[in-house]
Amino acid sequence: MKATTYSLNNSISQIEVDAGLLSETYSVSVEDGSKIDLPDSFSSPVREDIVRNAVHSSRANRRQPYGHRNHGGKRAPQAGMKHSVEWWGKGRGVSRIMRKTGQRTAAQNPHTRGGRRAHGPMVEKDWSMKLNAKQKRIARDSAISASCDPEIVASRGHKFEDGLRFPIVIDSYTEVNNGKSESHNPEKIPISNGTRKFVSIMHGLGLGMDLDRAKKGRSIRAGKGKMRGRRRRTPKSVLLIVANMDSLAKSARNVPGVDVVAAKDLCAEDLAPGGDIGRLAVWTADAIKEMR
Repeated sequence: MKATTYSLNNSISQIEVDAGLLSETYSVSVEDGSKIDLPDSFSSPVREDIVRNAVHSSRANRRQPYGHRNHGGKRAPQAGMKHSVEWWGKGRGVSRIMRKTGQRTAAQNPHTRGGRRAHGPMVEKDWSMKLNAKQKRIARDSAISASCDPEIVASRGHKFEDGLRFPIVIDSYTEVNNGKSESHNPEKIPISNGTRKFVSIMHGLGLGMDLDRAKKGRSIRAGKGKMRGRRRRTPKSVLLIVANMDSLAKSARNVPGVDVVAAKDLCAEDLAPGGDIGRLAVWTADAIKEMR
């Protein structure tokens, strides 16, 4: 399977006024590049069931154990067992429930006010899910194949311009400044104003609408999750896949909704967050070589 790459030309202009130079503006034009051979994983059959199992397994294996500590009597009582209680004995015509010392108020039992939790979570519970190495590979390849289908990508909610060719592979990058042209490896673009350059590249490729969707879609999470370090929820946007975490990766990771991953670390969860296939993926030519 072959694919035509994209070549990027970034024209840099800077306006000078009486007060000095204004900030640089970038205009990225896109041209067809060379054709490259894609690995077999790009044409794998899409197995959504295996992808979902792989993502659920990955999330379950990261889950941390939680629950109360074991009851250790007066030295280390668990929650709901910290009252001074006594038992009245039999023959009083009342239920045999521990009551606070010197009072009639029941305590400690799960159905009493301030009592312990019935069948609460145990730290010893194992949440992990096993998955074969072959299933992990099939899930990753299926997710890669699904990301090459424009209909599947659009059905996931991503927005892009019509006529965009999938998979999106960047082969070369050229900067034109003051009439001087300088070519760079796409993964090693000049780091100065790198984030602005990355956003301009995405707009040049026709992915600017998806970046705007993620930026405007940020919202405050409902429920108690917003009090536990997860206050805001940001929609997933572009997934940038590189060979090395160089200047392009450092520039892209600041953009809301954009994730960056090295090709050697690529897994099904990166390409199908939450188990939903069709992530909008942008590859570099070096990352494609790493997948072989």
